[in-house]
Amino acid sequence: MDHGALVSWLTLQAIDGVGDRTLLKLVQAFGSPDAVLSADQDELIQAGCSSELAESIRRGLPALVRHQIEKQIRTAEDLKIRVLTVFDRSYPARLRTIPDPPPLLYVSGTLSAQDDVAVAIVGGRRATPSGRVVTEEIARDLAGTGVTIVSGLARGIDAAAHRGALAGKGRTIAVLGCGIDRTYPPEHQALRRSIDAHGAVLSELPIGSSPLSHHFPRRNRIISGLSLGVLVSEAAKDSGSLITAKLALEQGREVFAVPGSVKEDACRGSNSLIKEGATLIERAQDILDDILPQIDARLRAALRVEAASALPHAPLSSEDGPVYEALSYEARSVDMVIEATGLSAAKVSASLLSLELSGRVRQLPGQQYIRL
Repeated sequence: MDHGALVSWLTLQAIDGVGDRTLLKLVQAFGSPDAVLSADQDELIQAGCSSELAESIRRGLPALVRHQIEKQIRTAEDLKIRVLTVFDRSYPARLRTIPDPPPLLYVSGTLSAQDDVAVAIVGGRRATPSGRVVTEEIARDLAGTGVTIVSGLARGIDAAAHRGALAGKGRTIAVLGCGIDRTYPPEHQALRRSIDAHGAVLSELPIGSSPLSHHFPRRNRIISGLSLGVLVSEAAKDSGSLITAKLALEQGREVFAVPGSVKEDACRGSNSLIKEGATLIERAQDILDDILPQIDARLRAALRVEAASALPHAPLSSEDGPVYEALSYEARSVDMVIEATGLSAAKVSASLLSLELSGRVRQLPGQQYIRL
């Protein structure tokens, strides 16, 4: 979008009383934001504006706000951020179909036609170790088939979803609850750079917007809107991920959930989704089986579906077998493994290293291990 057109979009958007729906309605009625801003009061009223809103549009913005808009545009240009309108051809097609698509979308990285086949993965910020591992595995395997993984860059499950997609050499999209010139949480700077290099980072919020709490629930409609379905990997009863699941249903998207321990508070929300009818997911193939019929033949042909099935491991040695069997999908300490197997600490440590190198187990903080 050229400089002048962006000024008009941002000016109209910044006028008090012009929400997203009013903005799109006026632009459709007059053909462009510039034409809206040039219309007289009677024309604006005929287009559905109240007399007060028509007067606000005719009055325009204070000089300070106009200066802020120019500053935002310079920042976007300096950071090489693209700004798409809902009418642009490169605007995500599936997102355009939701009831309230963002009129403007700020984009860093690149959007691709491949992103038409996308699955959102969301969950709690205080995820359990096993929740993060399972999420990474599912995201990795989906991304390995060519499915784009969409999430929100938050701590916990969101970060695990992005990392899994990157590990699967696939694409991933992060949708922010702040301006695209910011990274939240700040410790995800390196992860955000990787996402930019292998996908895209999106925000509907003006440049400079802080990560305020009310931004995130509204952001969630974009996460679900970009996707064929939403997987809730781990969520407590009060998790914002349940908002995303609700929005997905309203948008006609599929809702999936990974079952968790009935004793774990972090899983009560996602378990309740399964009780309410969400599809139970244990592996990436479960999601593929559900979404493949929704994908047209051209896009389906581009997927590497066979990649979702993991290659069989070589048989376990007599030394490693008992240690592997003593592990679980819940984290266990070295001492617990020693107690369960009756083996010496040296033999258990050697087997754990061997199993980790072969990709069968993962070491977690605190000298704990989890089966993969």
